[in-house]
Amino acid sequence: MTMLFNNFNLLNFEIPRWFLFLIGIIVVVVLWKLIKFAIKIVLIIIVFLVILFGLDVLGVFDKIQGLLSSFI
Repeated sequence: MTMLFNNFNLLNFEIPRWFLFLIGIIVVVVLWKLIKFAIKIVLIIIVFLVILFGLDVLGVFDKIQGLLSSFI
């Protein structure tokens, strides 16, 4: 008795293995692109916050506040 594994039977629909493999590859690629996008966004936010904290440590915002309050 020979068993053929060419098709996958799901709810009486025959789905070819190559189609399932293709869908799996597409899902992996889309997930990888989403993860890369999320990592880029997180890195941009971290760099922005580091620059903001650095400017605060240097007292740039205090100087700007002093300049603005001297005009009023």
